[in-house]
Amino acid sequence: PSTDLALIKIDEKELPYLVYGNSDSVKIGEWVLAVGNPFNLTSTVTAGIISAKARNIHILGKNSAIESFLQTDAAVNPGNSGGALVNTNGQLIGINAAIASNTGSYTGYSFAIPVNIVKKVMDDLLQFGKVQRAYLGVTFEEIDSKLAKDKNLEKVKGIYVTETADNGAAREAGLQAGDIITQIGNSIINSSSELQEIIATHRPGDKVVVYYTRNGKDKETSVTLKNISGTTDIVKKDEESGIKLLGASFENASREELK
Repeated sequence: PSTDLALIKIDEKELPYLVYGNSDSVKIGEWVLAVGNPFNLTSTVTAGIISAKARNIHILGKNSAIESFLQTDAAVNPGNSGGALVNTNGQLIGINAAIASNTGSYTGYSFAIPVNIVKKVMDDLLQFGKVQRAYLGVTFEEIDSKLAKDKNLEKVKGIYVTETADNGAAREAGLQAGDIITQIGNSIINSSSELQEIIATHRPGDKVVVYYTRNGKDKETSVTLKNISGTTDIVKKDEESGIKLLGASFENASREELK
C-alpha cells in the first residue's frame, strides 16, 4: 500500500516481457511513451516528455507512503493506471499511477512510479512475501529561503535534520540534529521525495554513504539502514501484522503516530 504496487502471478510460460530500465538515469526533457487502456481503448500509446522527477502529490494519503513520481505530459486517463511508461529504447522506466486533474481526465500532467522502486518492491514480494522497508531514522525539514534565514544557512540546498531516532540508523552513524544531508550515494538530496526514493530502493542491513554538512563543513558517513523495529532483520510475511489475537491484529505504533 505504501507504494501502490502489487505482484500478480500468471501461470503461463514463454510470455513476452519488458526489460527494466533505470529511472535514476532518466533526464528531464527525455521522450517517453505511456501504454494503457484508457476508457477501455485497449493498447493505447501516447507520447510525451519527462517534465519533472521526484514529485510528491499526496495521493496515497499515508505518512508511510513513498511518493517520488516521474511527472510526464504523455496523455494518461482513467484506465492507464498500471500501464507501462517506457523510454525510446522500449525499457520500462515507470508504472503509470495518477493524474493531476480537476476534471478526472487528463489536463496536462500524469505521474508514474519510478521503475527502481518497482523493481525493489517486486523482488521483495517475490523473495520474502513482504516489502523490506528500510529507514534512515531522521525527521527533517526541506530547506527553503525562510529556513535558511532562520538557521543562518549559507545555501538553500539539502534537507535539514531536526531529530534523529533513538536506536536509529542515522544516530548510530553519527548524524545529529542540525546536520544538512546533501547527498546519499550518487543521488543529490533536496526534497523529502528524493530522500524517500533513494531509501526505498534499499533493504534493512544495506549500507549507504550519506554526505552532509555540519557547521559549514562537508562530512560523510556510512549508514547501515534499519527496519521499523530498529534492527536489520528481514521481516517475514507472517510478522506483517504483528501479534494476532482475538481476531484482531496489532503492531507497534510508528514514531509518526506516537508524535
